[in-house]
Amino acid sequence: MINIYVDENFSHYLAEGFDVFQQHLNSKEKVQIQILSIKKVFGTGAKDEVWIPLVGKENGIVITQDLKIQTTRHQNELYKSHGLGVFFFKPPSNGYSFWEMVEKLVKCLPEIKKKAEDKRPFAYRITSNKFEKLN
Repeated sequence: MINIYVDENFSHYLAEGFDVFQQHLNSKEKVQIQILSIKKVFGTGAKDEVWIPLVGKENGIVITQDLKIQTTRHQNELYKSHGLGVFFFKPPSNGYSFWEMVEKLVKCLPEIKKKAEDKRPFAYRITSNKFEKLN
């Protein structure tokens, strides 16, 4: 089972909704996936320094818009040292609306699930449906 966590900079309803769809797909796919909300699992405002080691311990994946995790030295080292896989969604300058984010995840989730099997740590930046490997 691979756990994919959706960061709290996305609505937790996205994680819940996509997990419902994924549970249906799990019966047909070889890799079982669970989609969770960081906000629901670790609480609102959970510090990255708290949840990153825990998600890394379970060999999890994170979908986030928090580019600081990649660009801040301490957090970059933290996710790498804990073996985390991270997908950074780079939002447009005005951000995503809820429905734009739904559409973006629908388009990208098949590729995210495929790349979720990659050796960790890894990071990808997602812009305009393009996956750019960061490390």
